[in-house]
Amino acid sequence: MTNNKKQIFLNEVTDQIRSKEARAYVANELNYHLQEAKRVWVEKGLTESEAEEKAIEQMGSPTKLGIQMNKLHRPKVDWWLLILLAASMGLSFLPMFSLGYMSDKHFIIYKILIAFLGVTATVGVMLVDYRKWKRQGWLFYMIGILLLVFLSFFSNTMINGLKLIKFGPITIESLMALPFFYLAWASFFNNEKLRIWQFLLLFLSPILLFLAVPSFSTIYLYSVMVFVMLWWSKFSKKIKWMVTTGTVSLIFLTCLAAWQFVKPYQIVRLLAFLDPEKYADGAGFITLKIRELMANAGWFGWFGQPAIRTFIPEAHTNFVFVSFTYYYGWLFGVFLVVILLLFAARMIAIQPKIKDSYGKLLLIGGLALYGIQLVSNIGMTLGLFPMTTMSLPFISYGLMPTLLNAILIGSVLSVYRRKDMVWRS
Repeated sequence: MTNNKKQIFLNEVTDQIRSKEARAYVANELNYHLQEAKRVWVEKGLTESEAEEKAIEQMGSPTKLGIQMNKLHRPKVDWWLLILLAASMGLSFLPMFSLGYMSDKHFIIYKILIAFLGVTATVGVMLVDYRKWKRQGWLFYMIGILLLVFLSFFSNTMINGLKLIKFGPITIESLMALPFFYLAWASFFNNEKLRIWQFLLLFLSPILLFLAVPSFSTIYLYSVMVFVMLWWSKFSKKIKWMVTTGTVSLIFLTCLAAWQFVKPYQIVRLLAFLDPEKYADGAGFITLKIRELMANAGWFGWFGQPAIRTFIPEAHTNFVFVSFTYYYGWLFGVFLVVILLLFAARMIAIQPKIKDSYGKLLLIGGLALYGIQLVSNIGMTLGLFPMTTMSLPFISYGLMPTLLNAILIGSVLSVYRRKDMVWRS
């Protein structure tokens, strides 16, 4: 009989709540509080039935309580991140105008499709309850591994030595494995039972497959993401230091052993980064060209001026920031960087509000992956980093980079959406 009263009370409360997720959360929490209140009254000498009735009575009007809970626990939308996403997607079309691609119907349709899929992926991931991923770490890890195996052994095309799988207009590259490893490592690091030898095995296996593709820039992104998440995990500082120093030492020894296999042109690229003038007719040409373009950009750029047509290497992909700044000026270039930095700033601002350890790992991992792309691309443009394949988040042309960052931002939005619905363990 008392159980019926409690259930009726819970039903009347949850009837006032619109969100299904919030209903389940509130029912769980109220049931917990009712059990605690009942226990207190039983200790005071009341019978089980009397104690439960007293506990229900203490809660007050179920209708009023439900209305309050509906306001307090409804899913949240971080409109700041969505506004920044819309702004960056809009800005990503500007290079299409300056580079003359707007007259290419195929190019602009594909760009519109990329932007649409990026926004759809972001919103779609946001609407999924991230807590359902917590126990799926091994599934995500195996998907990432299988994707790299297919790229390594069953690729059907190759661009600049990078193995790819192409289906019509869709090109799958190693970068697409990163979201799966991102979700997998958030799950692994949320489990304190993970051993050091397991970490090393799980960490190094994808790197060997990335080398088979090969994609050194993706290895760089993957490694930074994993170690940033490691330092935000539940492990003790001692274990974190042991894992970090052990892995760095292993990588250093591997690099020394592999140095004899480094090809001459790769050494030349490194030397050209350090002294581009000496290799002006070869590997240093792009560095010097970009330096010249950035120096001549001016505050307002060259869009609409006679000098609008000039050679810019990889103007819509890796060096899109160069073309953006050259044609629209440093003033607009700085504005673009500020917009992109605000993504990271917003994620940092959200972090203290996230109480769930798994959600926090997703947030930190997403921030690491997004931030390292942004810093590396801008740093490469300014001559601070070596030339490599690195997209500017949401601005560079390409489906895979856009989907990667859409999934990252969508995951952060999913965590934020449910930050007030952390289950009691």
